[in-house]
Order: sequence, then C-alpha cells, then structure tokens
Amino acid sequence: MVTIVPYKPSWPGEFQELADLLRGSLGELALRIDHIGSTAVPGLAAKDRIDIQVTVASLAPSVKKALNNLGYQRLEHLRDHPPFGIEANEGDWNKWVFKPPPGQRPTNLHVRVAGRPNQRYALLFRDYLRTHPASAEAYAELKHRLADNLADPDTYPDVKDPAVDLIYFAAEDWTAATSWQPGPSDA
Repeated sequence: MVTIVPYKPSWPGEFQELADLLRGSLGELALRIDHIGSTAVPGLAAKDRIDIQVTVASLAPSVKKALNNLGYQRLEHLRDHPPFGIEANEGDWNKWVFKPPPGQRPTNLHVRVAGRPNQRYALLFRDYLRTHPASAEAYAELKHRLADNLADPDTYPDVKDPAVDLIYFAAEDWTAATSWQPGPSDA
C-alpha cells in the first residue's frame, strides 16, 4: 500500500542529519549531496520517505564500500527511466540505489554520476516544483489519487512516471526561459 501524507516541516532537518552522516563517510567521493523528491518541496504531500541524491564522479567500488560501512545495502539493477521521446545512451540513466541501514528512517539513497541527464533531472524537477506551487499541488493530487485507487501498489511508479515526465518537460521550458542551473549542494 502506498501512503501519501501531508508535508512535514521536519523533513529538511531529517535530510540534513542523514546528509551529515553521508558526508562524514563519503568525504570527497560525494561531489554533492542533495535533498530531492517530494519531501524536498515545501508544502508538497509525499510518501514519508526521504530521497537523497549523492552525486559522484563515477559509480566506483569505493563509493559502494563507504555506504556499506554505514549499513546501506545496494539494490541491484536499478536505473532511471529516460523521459518519453528522449533518445538516450543506456549509461546516461544508470544509477545505484541503496536501502537504509536497519532502524534508520525510511530513505531512498540515489547515487548518480555528475553531469549525466538523470543527475540533472532530479535537481531540475525539485527546483521547478519549489517555484511552481500550482504544479506541485496538481502533482500531490495525482499522487493521492494513485495511492487511493491503484489495486496493485507496485504499479504506482509505472503510472506516476509519465506524469513526472510532463512536469519535466515544463521544467525544461522554464530552464530555457530562466537559464536555471543547479544551486549549491544541500549538504
């Protein structure tokens, strides 16, 4: 079952605590550590799961080892979906996803390579929703309806992804109009 909860003002602080632990373990291996996803957008309803993006130079064994030392375990063979209609190199959408150590608050830890489209996508999506509250509200409504009406909760991301792509395409137009660039890392 997918449960969407109202925005919690505690989410940024919870992210920061996790980011501090990650920074301490990864050091210079982490080029950026960012709070991404719905919990990073003030006021946006979300699953109560903190999404973190660690940006690295490469998906190197040293990164996996540092995260394993903190108790994170890598999930196998996950990658991001390229937005519909965009031709992409297979490797451009590769990532590592780690589940949190036992006892840690629910977290999705995404490790992506600097400069790849999927690394930029997560930051652009977050920043667009932060600056477009009507889009964020519509997205929250979609998530509520999906959570309430999908018979198979495992299909939640499959149904949600095309809507996320619609927001992404609007965000790309916004980028062209504003010359958006990712700001400094969150941690």
